[in-house]
Amino acid sequence: MHNLPQEWLEAARVSKAWPFEEARKLVARVEKEGPREILFETGYGPSGLPHIGTFGEVARTTMVRHAFRILTKDEVPTRLICFSDDMDGLRKVPDNVPNQEMMRAHLGKPLTRIPDPFGHEQGTFGAANNARLRAFLDRFGFEYEFASATEYYASGRFDATLLKMLAAYDEVRAIMLPTLGPERQATYSPFLPICPRTGVVLQVPTIARDPEAGTITYIDPETGEEVTVPVTGGQVKCQWKADWALRWAALKVDYEMAGKDLIDSVRLASQICKALGERPPEGFNYELFLDENGEKISKSRGNGLTIEEWLTYASQESLALYMFQKPRSAKRLYFDVIPRAVDDYFSHLASYRDQAPEQQIANPVWHIHSGEPPVVDMPVSFAMLLNLVSASNSEDARVLWGFISRYAPGATAENHPKLDELVGYAIRYYHDFVRPKKSFRVPSETERAALSDLDERLAGLPEDADGETIQNEVYAVGKAHDFAQLRDWFQGLYQVLLGQDQGPRFGSFVALYGIAETRRLIAEALAGKLAA
Repeated sequence: MHNLPQEWLEAARVSKAWPFEEARKLVARVEKEGPREILFETGYGPSGLPHIGTFGEVARTTMVRHAFRILTKDEVPTRLICFSDDMDGLRKVPDNVPNQEMMRAHLGKPLTRIPDPFGHEQGTFGAANNARLRAFLDRFGFEYEFASATEYYASGRFDATLLKMLAAYDEVRAIMLPTLGPERQATYSPFLPICPRTGVVLQVPTIARDPEAGTITYIDPETGEEVTVPVTGGQVKCQWKADWALRWAALKVDYEMAGKDLIDSVRLASQICKALGERPPEGFNYELFLDENGEKISKSRGNGLTIEEWLTYASQESLALYMFQKPRSAKRLYFDVIPRAVDDYFSHLASYRDQAPEQQIANPVWHIHSGEPPVVDMPVSFAMLLNLVSASNSEDARVLWGFISRYAPGATAENHPKLDELVGYAIRYYHDFVRPKKSFRVPSETERAALSDLDERLAGLPEDADGETIQNEVYAVGKAHDFAQLRDWFQGLYQVLLGQDQGPRFGSFVALYGIAETRRLIAEALAGKLAA
């Protein structure tokens, strides 16, 4: 990083790519406070199975961290902590975990005190979900440190700041009370004691506190007895807005992102952090992901894509691209976004090498690969492969490679491993999402005449005609026949020949699939065999 060309550094300082805009906030922070380690943090609530939104926060934060390292020539040390709030009490049983009845028996307990519903011996629910998150982050190659709230509270790492919280008790309440209803105002305390009898995280009022002794007193809601506990040593945890501020202050966090639904929470946590005598971190509010119905994704409901589901049908790089693009815009996160994300990734990768430095550092692949995008030859798009699987009526990778090798001479699964990977993704995606929805129809009279015309024109072309030559003929056919719009002709091609409403550039598809094979497809459509 020290040896970056000067033109790159100059371009980075003025780049409008959002990771650089965020990194410049931190550069200003360092310039004001002096050189020191910069700590990035992401938070994770492991009450449900990890979902892509959780991963997205780590991916985006990593992009900002890399941009900061570029702007500071890697002379300012940085760390990224992925913090799990696994000491939180379980409020409801997630819909998408087994052993629901067992889980209900442990409602209210910290996640790390609830048995693992997935059946791992000696494990806990919190540990199981933490392991799932870490396994993916490790698979993706993130550089991070994992932190557990249970460990940090119990080990005493938060003790000094918890005592500050106790000393600032009235000030913290003054920050929080205006945001609460009358009933909650009467009972609010920033401290949630862990009941020594039941192990449940209690939301009870603090009836007395002793800053010198470091204790609070509350009334046990079941026995009516007064109970005095220290706020240190893992005997209590903080209410989550206060808990957020506690982490920021104790660890001296410099940067943390949050969704737009948490803007007010960020504001309150920042005020509490100041009350504890520390500067709150810089931040970035990203938009939320939506499911297929436009509803907010919830990890407890499991209504969005899981990490594993995305990686069944597409690469890690395509997922990272989806996270990079328009982070301040709400986006649907469902299976139908995958093909576009895959092809967009390879499109950006293909254009990178010929770009000027200022364009390269704005290119998503530069941020996805931390400034070192790979060189990949991808002669066939994902959309094209999906249609090749459809038209060839084969889900055999060897058959598909027969078409690919003819289209791109010399290309093999061995010397094009990324393309071979894409072939596998395309077969799975087609099988699960395209084939079940395919619906062929018979051509209209206008379409029959146009298809016959196209067949004759294809017959007059050499078998190795390129996609552009074939596309010109397809256009000529559409213009020669009585279509209201040229778009109607192309939609008709897709519906009649491929059983779907849209598809790739048709000339390129024919070049890949083959002129003879396409003519056979037209003949079957005209004979009514496809619709049958």
